[in-house]
Amino acid sequence: MERPLDLESLRLLVRVAATGSLSAVARESAVSQQAVSSRMTALESRLGVALLRRTPQGTRLTDAGALVAEWATPLLDEADRFASVTRSLRATAGTSIRVAASMTIAEHLAPRWLLALRAENEAAKIELIAANSVNVAELVRSGSADVGFIETPEIPDDLAHESFATDELVIVVGVDHPWVRRRSGVTVEELAAVPLIARERGSGTRLAYEQAMTNAGHPPVDPAIELSTTAAIRATVSSGRSPAVLSILAVREQLADGTLAKVRLRGLRILRPLTAVWRSGTAPRTPAVDELLAIVRRS
Repeated sequence: MERPLDLESLRLLVRVAATGSLSAVARESAVSQQAVSSRMTALESRLGVALLRRTPQGTRLTDAGALVAEWATPLLDEADRFASVTRSLRATAGTSIRVAASMTIAEHLAPRWLLALRAENEAAKIELIAANSVNVAELVRSGSADVGFIETPEIPDDLAHESFATDELVIVVGVDHPWVRRRSGVTVEELAAVPLIARERGSGTRLAYEQAMTNAGHPPVDPAIELSTTAAIRATVSSGRSPAVLSILAVREQLADGTLAKVRLRGLRILRPLTAVWRSGTAPRTPAVDELLAIVRRS
């Protein structure tokens, strides 16, 4: 196997072309003239061509040497650019993290995780983006987020992933809704026939609900209203006559303070995984992502 080219020797050759003097290049590089001459001799041996012509007036490049110096210049520029960006990457990899999270996770779990990360690493620069599960996966896929957290039963097969918890979906209604008085709850068939207040398509909550109902033999009807945030759904349900199916994480406070009521669903429990996703293969996880995932596992 051929030995790789010595970039520093090429750099010296380019400087010899510019100055016309081995001694001048030696002074610039803070090495001896003999060291520069030895590097040039080794480069000539490696390439198999004469690069320099030494004369009483100084050192000149041969035609082949001039060509090599010309070709080496953009190569060295790219090597310098590569060194610069990798230095920048090393400087920021451990302290900068962009997190994308689906709405339920962003509102009810991620704040605690990110505060814990900040407590462990006070220099951490943290950005949180809230979106539905489909958009979270796309943000990770495109590199706009370092790690994502989704709540959909459909895990993207082109992303590395790790499920860390299970979430339950429950039926909630306003406290004056007729279902509140039904101690036996409602059947899957009844629920499927009622238009809900629901999230938009792409939401993990909506997908998990629709899949569970369809798998139970009762595909649900289309929603009565589609809203983009859980807070808007809770407010609409509490003041209206339509139910919703939401994460238990998203309604615990409202159930506790009596602004919403939970209705039992007979014969079916709707569970979904909560999953971390990140790009696989081409982009290794940063130390900050590893720190965050360790916090998530502990919680």
